Amino acid sequence: MCQHFLLSAKARTLSLKAIYKGGEDKAYETFKRLRWPETDGDPVCPKCGCLEHYNITTRRCFKCAGCGSQFSVTSGTIFASRKLSFMDLCGAVAIFVNAVKGLSALQLGRDLSVSYKTAFVLAHKLREALGTEAKGVTLEGEVEIDGAYFGGHVRPENRKEDRKDRRLKEHQTGERRVVIVMRQRGGRTLTFVRKREAEGVALAKEHIAKGAKVYADEANHWDDLEAAFPDAGRINHSEAYSADGANTNQAESFFARLRRMVSGQHHFVTARYLYQYAVEAAWKEDHRRLPNGMTFAQTIRLAMLSPVNRAWKGYWQKHDCR
Repeated sequence: MCQHFLLSAKARTLSLKAIYKGGEDKAYETFKRLRWPETDGDPVCPKCGCLEHYNITTRRCFKCAGCGSQFSVTSGTIFASRKLSFMDLCGAVAIFVNAVKGLSALQLGRDLSVSYKTAFVLAHKLREALGTEAKGVTLEGEVEIDGAYFGGHVRPENRKEDRKDRRLKEHQTGERRVVIVMRQRGGRTLTFVRKREAEGVALAKEHIAKGAKVYADEANHWDDLEAAFPDAGRINHSEAYSADGANTNQAESFFARLRRMVSGQHHFVTARYLYQYAVEAAWKEDHRRLPNGMTFAQTIRLAMLSPVNRAWKGYWQKHDCR
């Protein structure tokens, strides 16, 4: 019997032991190599693109020989103005990608010996970076679409006579949202957070190529898909989970990961940040067959390509990010 890839040694190409054994200098070189892969880690000025520079060794910075501006390996990225060492940043990314079912900020903070606030913002910055990989992607071929509701739980009163009908709109919190997923078989997964699942029809027309075969369940609002995608397939879950290739099993696989992430790790996710947890689950679902060393490198590379995030810069200080 063949061994599953994730159980094999090929899936374990990076460890925390190796990161901290390598030290700060090796972690710094890793960031340089992933920030400037075209020059094999040699600095490139982010302002003018000049390759000539002077080293400022006391602060791990560079001075451009062309425009005279000073910059570092994290300048202009989501790690700009960082305070953690490069070794701790590498450790944080390794812990983050290894936690395939998600990672709470409390646990990340304990592992790195940093405050909850630091871990919370760092994890959300990484999720923001992962989301950039799917921007502008158009799904083709066979695509599954589905939706699932998250949040908005109203805790019932202890005494039966004090309880209210939580199905009524006036007794709900208004925090309930639906995560709409579109997953290309053998391809990428796109996620969106909306108030109603029916909004997925317009999203499908925008992000799925014409001529694609779209699979959905028996919900009435998916009937409108047939106008834009005549070759759409439907599956009635009350009768079967799959029939003649029509199913939404891969979309359901994504929701299984997201539900375990929300209920098992985070316990409570607000509507404001639900989209980022959905992005993390989608990215980890798409890259689940890659060695952890490769997902580690891809995460840092995406972070190096992501600009300073104004939503998270000064988050706890309540700076005006508009």
